[in-house]
Amino acid sequence: MKDPRFIINCTDKVLDLGAGPKIMGILNTTPDSFYDGGLLRGDTIGIDFGLALDYALGMIGEGASIIDIGGESSRPGADKISSVEEIERTAPLIALLRRKSDVLISIDTYKADVAEQALRAGANIVNDISGFTFDHHLPSICSKYNAAVILMHTPVKPELMQWSTGTKPGEEDILYRVSSFLADSIARAEGHSIDNIIIDPGFGFGKSVEENFLLLAQLNSLHRLGRPILAGLSRKSFLGHAITEPGKEMTAPAGRLAATIAAETIALMQGANILRVHDVQAAVQSLRVVEAMKEE
Repeated sequence: MKDPRFIINCTDKVLDLGAGPKIMGILNTTPDSFYDGGLLRGDTIGIDFGLALDYALGMIGEGASIIDIGGESSRPGADKISSVEEIERTAPLIALLRRKSDVLISIDTYKADVAEQALRAGANIVNDISGFTFDHHLPSICSKYNAAVILMHTPVKPELMQWSTGTKPGEEDILYRVSSFLADSIARAEGHSIDNIIIDPGFGFGKSVEENFLLLAQLNSLHRLGRPILAGLSRKSFLGHAITEPGKEMTAPAGRLAATIAAETIALMQGANILRVHDVQAAVQSLRVVEAMKEE
């Protein structure tokens, strides 16, 4: 019998994670994201919405079950933008995509007003990097629209974030800190009558290289929280640190595909239910290999 908590109701659609892991394709309409910033540049507020739509449809064709659309970069030190600009970058694209496809659409934001406009435009999921800690109005908006939520662990806001130096003396280990934070986020969501919840440990957000790999190695431990797990590993800096030869300049995001596939395969074997990826086709192939192994 399937765990009902892995059947996620997303406004008017259903995401069945009990049937197996799914792929979420990343679509950033930002000029400054760490890997794909500026990819969709055009004349309309800096975005070519036709190009963005084609990009989304391409990822769906490659096997993405969810398209995650973001209008503000969350990389460390990223410039902050107004809600108005974030809405202008995302809501029109969500409306275009909804007219072309019934794919699940996620809005990557921690702002209540941005989320509301995205949900009105046709989004089904709110992907909040703050786990409901940055904007206390956001849970009410998610509840109002019956949206599913992705709650991620983030220790501080991106503009204040730098690489962590690791667990400090007297401080609880990273797995405990992430688990406790996510348990609080789940309770906060449940307090607003939200029960369609996915959790994300927040790889790369305020964690040392060693802590990221410790989380990856013990990802399955987070299932004790009783919610599906999303792993966002795609081309992250900690992978670049791991594959860079001593004395050399760190491998750029464009050179981290093989490392990403290795990490995503480990995450799937550790029980990840969703992979958030830039490279859908490669992730789908990894998923098929892991699923074939499990069948045998």
